[in-house]
Amino acid sequence: MNLKKYLERLVNNMAERNLNFDEIINRKNTDCLKYDFAKRRGMPEDVLPLWIADMDFKTSSYVEDAVIERVKHGIFGYSETGKEYFEAVAGWMKRHHNWDVEERWIIKTPGVVFALAMAVKAFTEPGDAVLIEQPVYYPFSEVINDNGRRIVSNDLVLLEDNRYHIDFEDFEKKIVDNNVKLFLLCSPHNPSGRVFTREELLKLGDICLKHNVIVVSDEIHSDFVFEGEHTVFCNVKKEFENISVICTSPSKTFNLAGMLISNIFIPDRTLRKKFRHQVDAAGISQLSPLGHAAVKAAYVNGEEWYNGVIEYIRNNRKYVKEYTEKNLPGVKVIDGEGTYLTWLDFRGTGIDYEELDRRIIYEAKLWLDSGKIFGASGQDFQRINLAAPRKIIEECMERLKGIVSR
Repeated sequence: MNLKKYLERLVNNMAERNLNFDEIINRKNTDCLKYDFAKRRGMPEDVLPLWIADMDFKTSSYVEDAVIERVKHGIFGYSETGKEYFEAVAGWMKRHHNWDVEERWIIKTPGVVFALAMAVKAFTEPGDAVLIEQPVYYPFSEVINDNGRRIVSNDLVLLEDNRYHIDFEDFEKKIVDNNVKLFLLCSPHNPSGRVFTREELLKLGDICLKHNVIVVSDEIHSDFVFEGEHTVFCNVKKEFENISVICTSPSKTFNLAGMLISNIFIPDRTLRKKFRHQVDAAGISQLSPLGHAAVKAAYVNGEEWYNGVIEYIRNNRKYVKEYTEKNLPGVKVIDGEGTYLTWLDFRGTGIDYEELDRRIIYEAKLWLDSGKIFGASGQDFQRINLAAPRKIIEECMERLKGIVSR
């Protein structure tokens, strides 16, 4: 059975149902990390959580139906993916990112953070320096430190245009001075929201080629771009395929993080072999059949839902920007072109970052991501997840107003 007929059978030609993004869904008592573990994580039990990057929206109904149909089979033994899976993934990459991928490039992992850790083990030795660009998604630092490697940061620079930029001179100097052989790129960048241009990526890549640096590009947020367009790192220049590990997943795009499945693309055979060795050494082989079903349904039939969630988050972004400018003196929304996260700069309030954290948690009763966990350069900032119904976002902003405008 070909992929199209397979998915038509699963969903019985039903239309997309889960397009009401204003619906507030009670996620409590579902073993939800975001809502059920505040006390265990040292937070008041009644905080409003907008920290971890998953959505408070139901995924596409086509995904629901595909997973339910698979569950009805009743047997959940070892499973692997075939041609239909690859066609679904490759089709999405071609349609949305103009990227032609080959089936042999893919190694499936339980997540992108797992893949980052495997890359650190595969391409460096204990004590080696690994380059990142802070402020950056905090597991980047964790997988380096926890594997006995050394963090070197080419800190992004916040310029007068209210956007972060790469200091290319410092980037190359850090590589040379520290004998860096591995660079973890976050593209689009989390938490700043920067969607790096093709020209920026070309400049980065040429420096890495010059110094034989392998680039592991975390592109998990690549489907959330509101200005410009996302460029897959190894698609910038043919030679970049020889130094690239591209990390993708539908987990952010379709709210599937709990399905534990990511697609890691490694065009170069030697790099792929080294990476595969570490994955095998970690004891990972086949992944969940429910994850396989979810990926196929999302990438083939999820377009209508995806377009809807993009527009909804776009409007949330606009609302937060306008509200902050009118009601939060001394606070700025950093201008980024992508992700469903927003990065707020509190430096203009004069509130010490430790006091800011205290007010947010214990007075506003909000659970956000404190900027300090993204590196020293982020300590006066806060990250907020905007993938939630508007009423939740409005409540968050009203609570922030109460602690900065008094």
